[in-house]
Amino acid sequence: MALKLPAHFSRELKQLDQANLASWPQLAAINDADLRRLGRQGGASEARLIKLRGQARLIVEVGLEPEEAALLLYAGVATSQGLAEADAHQLLVQMGRLQRSLTGMAAPLLDLTTLRSWILRAKKRKPRMQTDHS
Repeated sequence: MALKLPAHFSRELKQLDQANLASWPQLAAINDADLRRLGRQGGASEARLIKLRGQARLIVEVGLEPEEAALLLYAGVATSQGLAEADAHQLLVQMGRLQRSLTGMAAPLLDLTTLRSWILRAKKRKPRMQTDHS
């Protein structure tokens, strides 16, 4: 699962490459101190690195595609626990609005069945060991 990021994350991707973090599972496993260090080393935004780690954790823990995890982040769902506790109907409305504003009607909109399956997978996930305060 190699990292493929939009062009506006080029600095972050360069920093991750230099740290030999080349996959979503590697990025998901990075702790807060190492993430801050990466942000300080130049070029990369710590805030963007935090978002990318959140995206990576949704990908790894719930089995989402990178685009799906990014959409959840933009909708305010930053963790698999947050997804597990989400209301599918409310999330559908929220994500539908967001998806239409980002992609227009070109991309197929999410449906309730898909969101329910994501929520169920998030509920069934194995808890991640908490080694940091993220």
